[in-house]
Amino acid sequence: MTDARNIPGYTYGSPDLPPSPVSRETFEDLKKSVLFTEEDIHHLRMSKAVLEDQVEDILDVWYGFVGANPHLLRYFSSPKTGQPDSHYLDAVRKRFGQWILDTARAEYDDAWRAYQHEIGLRHHRTKKNRTDGADAAPYVPFCHLVALLYPITHTLRPFLAKKGHDPETVEKMHQAWTKSVLLQVILWSYPYVKEEDFQ
Repeated sequence: MTDARNIPGYTYGSPDLPPSPVSRETFEDLKKSVLFTEEDIHHLRMSKAVLEDQVEDILDVWYGFVGANPHLLRYFSSPKTGQPDSHYLDAVRKRFGQWILDTARAEYDDAWRAYQHEIGLRHHRTKKNRTDGADAAPYVPFCHLVALLYPITHTLRPFLAKKGHDPETVEKMHQAWTKSVLLQVILWSYPYVKEEDFQ
C-alpha cells in the first residue's frame, strides 16, 4: 500500500481544509440514528488487520463493478470523447485504497469530519475533477452517491471473512462497515442539500 503522505490529493489532516460544516453534536446524533456504538468502532478497528493486505483485491472488485457499468464509468470519462481518463482513475484508486484503511481506523475527530466534507465536495460540481485536473463528467449525481452504499458494503463481506474469524465476528465487522459507510455518505451529501435543511 502506498504511503498516505505520497498520495496526490490526499489531504486528510491538512490544516488547509476548512472545518466540517456538520457540527460534532449533529454527528453524534447521526451515530445514534444509525445505531453506531463503541462496539462498532472495535470491530472496524479489528477489520483493519483483516483488510490491509487485501486492499488492491478489493479495489479490483470495485473498479470492475464501475467499469462494467457505463452509467458509472462516465463519471471518470471525458464528456467529449466518452473515453475513460486513466490518470483520473489511477489517482482516485490510490485515495480509495487509503479510504479503506481510514475507515477501518475509525477515528471520528474534527480532522476526519473535515476530510469527509472535502470528499463530498469532490463528488459535487463544486470541486469535481479539480483535484486531479481531470476531464470527466462535472459531478456525480446525488442518486448514485447514495446508491453505491450497497455495492461497496455488500462486496466487502467476503474479504472480511477471509482471515478465519467466526461468522458472528464477520457479521459484526460487516455491520460496523455498513454503518460507517452510511455515516460517510450522509456527510458527503452535505453539498447536495440546502444548508438550512441538512441539520
